[in-house]
Amino acid sequence: MSATQRYLAVVTGASTGIGYELAKICAQEGFDLIVAADEPQIEAAAEEFRGLGASVEAVQADLATIEGVDRLYAAIGVRPVEALLANAGVGLGHGFLDQDFGRVRRVIDTNITGTIYLIQKVGTDMRARNRGKILITGSIAGFIPGSFQAVYNGTKSFLDSFAFALRNELKETEVTVTCLMPGPTDTEFFRRADMLDTPVGQAKKDDPAMVARTGFDAMMKGSGDAASGWKNKLQSTLANITPAGLLAEQHRKMAEPGTER
Repeated sequence: MSATQRYLAVVTGASTGIGYELAKICAQEGFDLIVAADEPQIEAAAEEFRGLGASVEAVQADLATIEGVDRLYAAIGVRPVEALLANAGVGLGHGFLDQDFGRVRRVIDTNITGTIYLIQKVGTDMRARNRGKILITGSIAGFIPGSFQAVYNGTKSFLDSFAFALRNELKETEVTVTCLMPGPTDTEFFRRADMLDTPVGQAKKDDPAMVARTGFDAMMKGSGDAASGWKNKLQSTLANITPAGLLAEQHRKMAEPGTER
């Protein structure tokens, strides 16, 4: 990207974790930014991105709601979006029948409804311009029936599938769709999902900066998918040939609450 031309990137879930690292890379690589999250920390994150030379607008909005997505889209205005990094997402541990359904609904509305609503709005503009890049943060979890994480894994399975379907629909355009599929990553995810008392919650995790770099580079190349690290690539390959019942039992051993102290 030339020093005189800065394209616009929109990054959701940019206050912490993978989203923060994606926005940071965008700023370092010459993009201006609109960053969004549902928490006040997005303002502090935006200030850090400005320190990297980017023009940054922060939007605090609940992207689990249509109104929150509309607020973010209104902030974009008429500016062309070169890259949409749809990363916002939340998790939820414990058995499905023991979960509060309000929290269940929020996982679905954040990970699926708000995400694809934003993609439809921004993607329509990209298609009209015949230019743009979309990065969707799916997950390796989308390949695995997620015992004690059933709703989260189900939403990621949807996003993994959706990303490849949309990519195919746009194959005759200059708009590309890339699916980033991380494994367990060292973010606030497991604390917020109430999963710190599980083996996966206590296990060593991937560096979010490394995961974000994998996703950004794949997006810029227009690749279809990006799994960070050889272990995650191997896991996604094995998941395609392993019976679903066995995968669910394996996931149980990782995510059953109270099994790690």
